[in-house]
Amino acid sequence: MTASALTRPGQRERLPVKLAEIDWRLVGLLCLVAGVGAMMLYSLGGTSWEPWAANHLIRVGFCLVMMLVLALVDLRLWFALAYPVYLAGFVLLIGVELFGYTAMGAQRWLDLGFMRLQPSEIMKVGIVLALARWYHGTSAKDAKLSWKLLIPIAMIGAPVLLVAHQPDLGTAMLIALTGAAIMFMAGLSWKLILAAGAAFVAAVPPFIMFVLHEYQRERILTFLNPEADPSGAGYHIMQSKIAMGSGGFLGKGYGLGSQSQLEFLPEKHTDFIFAALSEEFGFVGSFTVLAVFAAIILISLRIASLSHSHFGRLAAGGVTATFALYILINGAMVMGLAPVVGVPMPLLSYGGTVLLTVMVGFGLIQAVRVHRYLELPKGRGLF
Repeated sequence: MTASALTRPGQRERLPVKLAEIDWRLVGLLCLVAGVGAMMLYSLGGTSWEPWAANHLIRVGFCLVMMLVLALVDLRLWFALAYPVYLAGFVLLIGVELFGYTAMGAQRWLDLGFMRLQPSEIMKVGIVLALARWYHGTSAKDAKLSWKLLIPIAMIGAPVLLVAHQPDLGTAMLIALTGAAIMFMAGLSWKLILAAGAAFVAAVPPFIMFVLHEYQRERILTFLNPEADPSGAGYHIMQSKIAMGSGGFLGKGYGLGSQSQLEFLPEKHTDFIFAALSEEFGFVGSFTVLAVFAAIILISLRIASLSHSHFGRLAAGGVTATFALYILINGAMVMGLAPVVGVPMPLLSYGGTVLLTVMVGFGLIQAVRVHRYLELPKGRGLF
């Protein structure tokens, strides 16, 4: 089907949306990165499909089918569900505060009996949808500089505070930075951006001293000087840097990484899988994976730019920003350029929750592409 067969402004949709309208380049690149993740998990599991690689492939297969189904969902339905999804996520976050399940010193889950739900993952998608819908009905003047900007700031700040209190600083950072990215894409004034940056810098010291938990302050101090406690608080960063540095230009070879295979590298299958990849495949391997990530981001931004609706542009751009932030924060973390905040590398790291969230986001991006000629109403109401 050609682009002209789709709905254009002022025309009625005559033909059903086809799978051919999906960007299969993007699907292929996502599968490629997920495949590299499975390959690394196979290596890190002692050249065995258990305990991680097989489960990873099963989850990827399920999420891939789900993404293709979501790609065919009418963008008007995404638009109608924007506020309800955000409100549902916010209510569930309040539920976590009241009677959430606690594990490893954090209260982040709701125990439903048959599963444990992490509402902060719902909020990663909810904040993108809600802000995209709000700005869809906002004038360019108000988006640039207006008292009405207090509304999106509150929409971002409320869930960020709840998530940070769990505590989950990594997810709180992702939600906050994603929200800021959408505000920027919507046309936020540079004056406000500079003022917010100055306020952020001024707020960092008191935030570290009076808001963060003791272990979070320790992580930041460790980031600043990991050599002060190389066998304790600085162990994660030190071992990650050793693994990445020892890989050299071409790496030690598949399955031959000493730091990861001999269990020196902590969380090698989740937060620090990129360090393990760098050890086995060196600079060439890690650069190649980052190049694929860059291609995914560029294609997604291109899809955002083609949308005829402001909602579609901001929704696709917001999901792309979240994906890019995952890569940026995890990459900086494993290289010792940022504190360890528990943000995984998307599609590479083992873990079903983040994989599900990321693929739902790409389902939204594909839906924006499939329905790129669709125009949406300007109202900000719930329906």
